[in-house]
Amino acid sequence: MFSLSSLSRRLLNGAGSALARLQQPSTQHQAPTALSPLSLFTRGRGQLAPKKVKHLRRHKGRVPIPIGGSTRGTTLAFGEWGIRIKGNGARLSAKQLTTVEEVIKKKLKVLKGAKVYLRVFPDIPVCIKGNETRMGKGKGTFEYWATRVPTGRVLFEIGGVPIREELARDIMRQAAAKLPTEMEFINRSSPPRLGSMLIYPPTPPKLTAEVPVEALPSATA
Repeated sequence: MFSLSSLSRRLLNGAGSALARLQQPSTQHQAPTALSPLSLFTRGRGQLAPKKVKHLRRHKGRVPIPIGGSTRGTTLAFGEWGIRIKGNGARLSAKQLTTVEEVIKKKLKVLKGAKVYLRVFPDIPVCIKGNETRMGKGKGTFEYWATRVPTGRVLFEIGGVPIREELARDIMRQAAAKLPTEMEFINRSSPPRLGSMLIYPPTPPKLTAEVPVEALPSATA
């Protein structure tokens, strides 16, 4: 039989030895690492995400409004057919863009050599805090990648091989149904868009050649 004093003494000695082992420095070599928390994120081969960014958290920002007069990015650059934003600008997530790209590729599978061009890229990190969370305690955790696209911006183009207009319209109609804003179908001859206004090139004035009176045939001849 153990007395209460001897039992408590053994327990105290065991706890003291365990605390001493925890306080001793580890003999294993720990190599210092300079990896940031962002570099620990893994990116799949088909995932739309930037390879490297400086800051993981960023301000929410606003969708830009094209008021400066620039029409860059509102016309086709690589393909023969495409879709661009006709309604209000929106913030599109990487998942939405990937879904649209998969729909277009599935429909173009029958055409050998057809290509899909993505004109925007999600490089803005979006952070979200949980529901019923009190204010403060810093910004929320990273949730997904997104991009801000204004009105008139071209999102997708298809080309590479000759594609009939009826087929291209049907493909782009199904792709536009996956996006949260109103889209329009465009081709190579579509004019650039500045907000809700289409910019048509000015028509050159018609030059009429003046015929001198002496060159006109006379009525008596």
